[in-house]
Amino acid sequence: MDAVSELLAEVRARGAVFRRAVIRPRWALRMASGAPLTLATMLRGHAWVVADGHEPVRISAGDIAVVRGDAPYTLADDPATAPALEVTAADYCPGAGGVERTATLTCDAPGDAGAVLVSGTFERRGELSERLLRALPPVLVVPAGAGPFPSAGVVAEEIARDRPGQQLVLDRLLDLMLVSALRAWFDSQDANVPGWCRALDDPVAGAALRLLHDAPAHPWTVADLAAKTGVSRAALARRFTALVGEPPMAYLAGWRVALAADLLRETDLTVAAIARRVGYANAFALSVAFKRLRGVRPSDHRRTRPPAL
Repeated sequence: MDAVSELLAEVRARGAVFRRAVIRPRWALRMASGAPLTLATMLRGHAWVVADGHEPVRISAGDIAVVRGDAPYTLADDPATAPALEVTAADYCPGAGGVERTATLTCDAPGDAGAVLVSGTFERRGELSERLLRALPPVLVVPAGAGPFPSAGVVAEEIARDRPGQQLVLDRLLDLMLVSALRAWFDSQDANVPGWCRALDDPVAGAALRLLHDAPAHPWTVADLAAKTGVSRAALARRFTALVGEPPMAYLAGWRVALAADLLRETDLTVAAIARRVGYANAFALSVAFKRLRGVRPSDHRRTRPPAL
């Protein structure tokens, strides 16, 4: 599995929170679903995404907007329009029948005039997906046609149906739209794309990254990586650091600790067993690295895991 796939594997669409809304000027929705990531696209008309502390971003029909949830934001017909409604997780449509929420916001009102917004939220699971979220800009807009993601029309048609497995199909469509949008961003010339994404295409740094991801528990050294990639130690270290933003061993330490953090939250393995699984000789060695990079001990991190549902 490549690094991007591994990061995206822990980001999933959350069931029963997919919405199609018909909205008439003037309108502005204050988004407060609590989701760490939201995907929005306009089926008809346009909208402005106004994230607190950032410049407004316009999305047209077919564009995909990926919005981080750590900064409150507003969706509006104009950046100057004041929010008339706060949208929470409870405001997402429970089904395709259509439920009126306010005079300006309805869920899937066929034939109605006005802008049509299709949006869905994602839940975050794990430290690896947290790394992806930290890399994203507050608002990422991918123009229509920039990627192979399903069109807004395809998603809207599925929302309007009432068929077995509908929620699963919608969730997977939303997942596919997110992955495709991020692929288009990774392939763009945007200077904000994280270095490790661009480095994956490099014959030297990319090969080294894949080796580290495929076998994090291996006792890697810069010399080992250099031999595997066919360059000198100095050349590998220089190229890896320039493209990824940190030296190979520093990157490996962060990757191992991220893997350990997920295992601490998701399994009942002992700290010693997790240490061996991610490449540390014993629990003490993992604890030292974990405290240095995360500021807490592994046992403290484990105690903060959410209760099982």
